[in-house]
Parts: sequence; structure tokens; C-alpha cells
Amino acid sequence: MDLVHFSEIEPEFMRRIRRIVWCTVCTVDALDRPRSRILHPIWEGSTGWIATGRSSFKAKHIENNPYVSLSYWDPQHEQVYVDCRAEWEEKTPEKQRVWRLFCSTPPPLGYDLAQYFRAPDDPSYGLLKLSPWRIELWSLEDLGKGRPPRVWRPSSS
Repeated sequence: MDLVHFSEIEPEFMRRIRRIVWCTVCTVDALDRPRSRILHPIWEGSTGWIATGRSSFKAKHIENNPYVSLSYWDPQHEQVYVDCRAEWEEKTPEKQRVWRLFCSTPPPLGYDLAQYFRAPDDPSYGLLKLSPWRIELWSLEDLGKGRPPRVWRPSSS
């Protein structure tokens, strides 16, 4: 079922990602091979943020191909798939704001970035902004009842 407005999917999207927290993120390397890893994004509406090292493999992959795919799954078989464009946030005020967002959001979704980076101005602190071009909610229950997945695409995609 295609949805027009993010608001139609947002409550269920947020419920699932807050419960599941960790997701598999797939990038593509310079030889067009996929590479997956587990990451911990935080979301503000339809915009996601990943705090990560600037010299990681994913950084090299995103330099070559900015598209990433996220998959949230849990034993309840409620999935969230998010296909995005990832780009580095370079503006210091925004990096500071999202740093505070991570630190002020209650666990398990929020956490203290100082565990990994000295401060928001630490050169190794990278902040990836995720701009989805497709979000899908699906579940084993939906499948069993013959319901199609709920899919949202921004009107600009």
C-alpha cells in the first residue's frame, strides 16, 4: 500500500525503530559489492542520523556511492526497510545539535557519543544524514493476513 504523507507511517515507524534500535546497514564498495554492518541510527521524523568514524569503510563506500539500505528486524517479525541517500553533515551547529539529541534521548535509542568521540568538534566524529527515498513497513502478521507492505516515498523522489 503506497502512502502519500510520512505522517501516515510515522507513528508505526517510530514505534518499531525505538523498540528494535539496531539495524543492518548496507553500503556498496568501489567494486560494486555490498557490505553490511550493524549500526544505531537516531531518527527525527523521516531524517535519520548516524554518528560514525570519518575514516571507516562505510565512509569510503559512501564517497563512491551515497546510497544505503537499512533493515530493522526483530523476533516479532516486524520489519522496517529504509532506502536512503547518505551525506556527511559538515555544519558545526548541526553536528552539535545532533550530538545533544543522541545524548538527551533516553536509552536504548539515545546514548552518550563521548564514549566514542571526544566532543562534537572531534575531527574523527562523522555525522551521516540519511534522507530516505523509500520507507517500507512489513510484518509476518501482514503477510499471513494478505496485507501489502506500507510504503512511503517522499514526493520529490
